[in-house]
Amino acid sequence: MPHRKVLMDWSTMVAVLLLGAFVVGGSNAGAPGWLVSAAAVLLAALAAAAVFSRMATRPDHLRAVQSQQILAIANESLAYMRRGLTPSTAQEVCRLALRETEAAAVAITDRDTVLGFAGLGEDHHTAGGPIITRATHEALETGEHRVLATKEEIGCPKRDCVLKAAIVVPLETRGAPVGTLKFYYTTPRLLNETQIAMVEGLATLLSTQLELSELERQTQLACRMELKALQSQINPHFLFNTINTIASLIRTDPPRARELLREFAVFYRRTLENSDELIPLSQELDYLRRYLAFERARFGEERIRFREDVPADLTTLLLPAFVIQPLVENAVQHGIRPSGPLNITLAARREPGDRVCLTVSDDGRGIPASDLPHVLDVGFGRGLGIALKNVDDRLKGHFGPDSGIVVASVEGHGTTVTLTLGTAIRTGAEL
Repeated sequence: MPHRKVLMDWSTMVAVLLLGAFVVGGSNAGAPGWLVSAAAVLLAALAAAAVFSRMATRPDHLRAVQSQQILAIANESLAYMRRGLTPSTAQEVCRLALRETEAAAVAITDRDTVLGFAGLGEDHHTAGGPIITRATHEALETGEHRVLATKEEIGCPKRDCVLKAAIVVPLETRGAPVGTLKFYYTTPRLLNETQIAMVEGLATLLSTQLELSELERQTQLACRMELKALQSQINPHFLFNTINTIASLIRTDPPRARELLREFAVFYRRTLENSDELIPLSQELDYLRRYLAFERARFGEERIRFREDVPADLTTLLLPAFVIQPLVENAVQHGIRPSGPLNITLAARREPGDRVCLTVSDDGRGIPASDLPHVLDVGFGRGLGIALKNVDDRLKGHFGPDSGIVVASVEGHGTTVTLTLGTAIRTGAEL
């Protein structure tokens, strides 16, 4: 690039001098006016072109163009890199980088393998093979870029390979190299500071995208592990009470005991199922009804009255598992009185802005005013071992910060828990 710029400058200067001499000499020697005018116009055009060329090659202009190229590649590559460093994502990013830059070929590797390759030499620099360039291993070991100015440094075994120079920059996550980004060129003349800075800038952005992908994956894994742990923490009091209820019914009402035993097997199995994905509201309601069947068998059919007010079009609404049943269990545990029925109502409604609200309300004992500010504290209000705080966190994680739980209660008059699902709601029909 510097040699090309010098050559162009000398060529322009010689042309301007010759044209200037012709314009001056031609006027004095009586040359045709149209010829002198044409030479003068050409001289002005060359001068303007020289000024424009200088403006276009200023460092700040080059940096602006370079930044635009890097951002364009990073913006398009985000959809791929968030899925992690894989052969398919690496190949797509290589194609994007090749299209937006002056490189003859682009490659991405992990620590051992060439994951993606696009450009000249694609017929023999195939993805999926081991890393053969020593400088690539050095970049992975040291965490520093390498500039290869000869074909021998690249190490391609094919004699007629047109790739004769390269820049190798590590890709990092958590400060450790996990792969490399490689730009190849057909001549070492393109190995300048501008190209090195661009490859390093792009590698930095791709590394950031990889870190975000890993963070997102770890967050999802943590949520799944937390839910799995919570699912295994069935409230022992509920378990023992249900078993005792069934045992007593074996003597007084054997058919009812057999029915509850079958229901309990289904209930317990679903509790331990791995519910990584969102489930329809109808499935959560089915689980809730099974739970209430055990509590009614324990306390008496008339002691717990349950009413549903859920529009049919909301039964396909997708939501995390075990977000409603814990609220109803809290209502039973903390709301039921020594005598008289406990009325529980589950209602669902759509709100403006494509939001959905689910409310669980009861007319039980209520929550003391001193406890109300702490109901979302970790460990407060457990249903099947699932804290209200966990339900609140999972709703926010799935549906955004405008989602979650709000608890309102008046001691002696009852409690209402409202679950808000934000604008990210989906229904099973939309999948």
